[in-house]
Amino acid sequence: MSKRDELIVKYAADLKDKCGVNADMDLLTKVTIGCGPSIYNADASTVSGSDESELATVKNNFLIKKLGLSDGPKLDEAIASVMETYGKSNRNKYRAVVYYLLTKHFGKESVY
Repeated sequence: MSKRDELIVKYAADLKDKCGVNADMDLLTKVTIGCGPSIYNADASTVSGSDESELATVKNNFLIKKLGLSDGPKLDEAIASVMETYGKSNRNKYRAVVYYLLTKHFGKESVY
């Protein structure tokens, strides 16, 4: 099993255990591949739910640029909702899991 496959299995477990979501493995794989090499970097592979600049990066680089959504309060609400679902007390929020949940939230699976 490749390192990426191992991470995808870990992300699916996180979705199930921490978010109560049964992952669409095909979509999760595509989202993980879309994250590129950042998934292998300890710092870049996670999202800090309390860091405003980190959340702005998720909004600008993922929601606006990748998913093609227009800026507005709905984006911030969606990010807050995903952080709540993932659990505020959970320190390690994997970027691929956050992106997966946001993709599902906006129904943008077709982007992948």
